[in-house]
Amino acid sequence: MSVTITAAMVNDLRKRTDLPMMECKTALQEANGDTQKAIEILRERFAKVAFKRAALETAEGRAITFFDNEKKIAAILDIRCESAPVTKSEHFIALAKDVVHHIAVQNPKTIEELMSQPLLNQGNKTVQDRFNEVIGLIRENMKVHAFQRLSGSQYGEYVHHDGSFAVLLEVNGTISKQEVLRDISAHIGAMNPQYMTRDQVPADEVQKQSEILRSSIAEDPKTKGKPANILEKILEGQLRDWLSERVLLEQEISNQSKYPGKKISDLLLEQKLTLVSFIRIKIGEVSLG
Repeated sequence: MSVTITAAMVNDLRKRTDLPMMECKTALQEANGDTQKAIEILRERFAKVAFKRAALETAEGRAITFFDNEKKIAAILDIRCESAPVTKSEHFIALAKDVVHHIAVQNPKTIEELMSQPLLNQGNKTVQDRFNEVIGLIRENMKVHAFQRLSGSQYGEYVHHDGSFAVLLEVNGTISKQEVLRDISAHIGAMNPQYMTRDQVPADEVQKQSEILRSSIAEDPKTKGKPANILEKILEGQLRDWLSERVLLEQEISNQSKYPGKKISDLLLEQKLTLVSFIRIKIGEVSLG
C-alpha cells in the first residue's frame, strides 16, 4: 500500500539530513514513507556519486579554524574541492565548519580515522557520510587535505574573507582582548614569518647571511674606509633587519595605523601573553611556528 508523502514528513527529513526538499521527497517516495529507510537511500545515492568523482583533482578549497577557549581546544583545516566557485557555496562552507569543529572536539589522529568517525552531534552519520551528502548535491569531489589540532592553551585566529588562508595562534595567559590575537593572526597570514623567535633561526643560516652581508658592506663604496667598529654596527643593523623579515616577535605589526610603532612582542607583553605556536594554512601550503 502506497503511503502519502506529506509536507511535514519531507520537512522532518530535511531537518534531519540538511538536504534539499526535492531530494528528501523522492527518497521518501522510494522508501514508501519510511524515514530511516529514506536516510539510507540518500546515503547510498550520494556515496555512489562520491565514488565516481573520487579520482578528480581537488586543487581549490578553503582554510578554516575553530577554537573554544573555555575547553582549551582548537583546530585548523584545509578542505578541498574541484572548482573555485564551490569554495563559496553555502553547502561547502557548512561542511567545512562541521568538520573543523568535529576535529577540535573528537581529536582524530589521521584523515582516515577522521572520515570513519561518527560526526559530532549527528548520531550514526559518519564524517564520510557528511562529505557524500555535499558531493552528491554539488557534484564535485571534496576531501580533507590536511588538519592540525591543538589543546591545553588559549587561541586566536584569522580566516581570510575568501578562505584562501587561515591562521591559528596559540598563547598562554589570560586573554583580555581577543581582537589583539585576531590582529596578530592577520599579520601572520599576510607576512608569513618562518620562525617565532630569533633563537629558532638555525645558527648556520644566520652565519651564512652574516657572511653575505659582510661581503656586501665591504664592497659598498659608501662604507669604504670606515672604522671596523662602525662596519660591525652596520652589519648588526642589516642582520637585525634580515631577522625581522623572518622572525614573528621581531616584526612590527602590519596594522601600524591601529598599533603605531608596536612590534608583535610589544602587543603580547601588553596583554601579558606568551606565544606558544602558530599554524598558517594557505591552500597548497602549511607554515608552522
